[in-house]
Amino acid sequence: MKSSKARKQRKAFFNAPLHQRRKQVAAHLDENLLLKYDKRRIPVVKGDTVKIMRGAFKGQENKISKILLKKHLVEIEGITVTKADGKQIARSVHPSNLLVTKLNLTDKWRRQRLEEGLSSETRKEIEEEATDQMKQLEEERKAEEQRQKEEEEAAQREEEEPETVEEKKSEESAESEKPAKQEKEVVEEKKQKETPSQKKSKSEKESEESKNVAKSTPSKTKETDKKSKVIEEEKSEEKKEEKQ
Repeated sequence: MKSSKARKQRKAFFNAPLHQRRKQVAAHLDENLLLKYDKRRIPVVKGDTVKIMRGAFKGQENKISKILLKKHLVEIEGITVTKADGKQIARSVHPSNLLVTKLNLTDKWRRQRLEEGLSSETRKEIEEEATDQMKQLEEERKAEEQRQKEEEEAAQREEEEPETVEEKKSEESAESEKPAKQEKEVVEEKKQKETPSQKKSKSEKESEESKNVAKSTPSKTKETDKKSKVIEEEKSEEKKEEKQ
């Protein structure tokens, strides 16, 4: 930085482009790594294992899950805080409070920068460690895919279960309707099998019944008429007696 004025330094720091912020988000290396790579500090990346040296989470060690370049902060797996509504969110940590205990060597460009000026033995160790990390990442990816497949299958089973229940209900209703249909079919067959003479006898019976009903109705009307006449005569006699 050219200027020695504090305000200009702060302005340059907070308005720095992303490629410069990338270098600013750096942390110190552990003593073993410091001796191995001959570096005191290094820009951290996702997958680096770090240990928190200061703050409320002091002493905890885990992998970096996310890097926030615009805020100059880092998110670590397992470092969370609980909100007022009970939801847990990640707690960001400044890289100056971290100590790198294990590097993520899956990036070949990062390995090349680290291998500069080192002996052939340390380079071989770095390459072997990188291959081990690549295998581990592949196993984790496969396990994650397997877990997702199992979740999808479980969700499909849950969706199919209601359909099977509905099918069973429809089958049961169809089975319950079968006897009624069979009875109807039997009645229709009997009707079809009936001879013309049987049909005529039935029709004659029905006509006789209707005639009897018709005969009974006029007799009833006559009886009611007679009763009404008797009642009227009695009333007229009572009126005459009252007048006398």
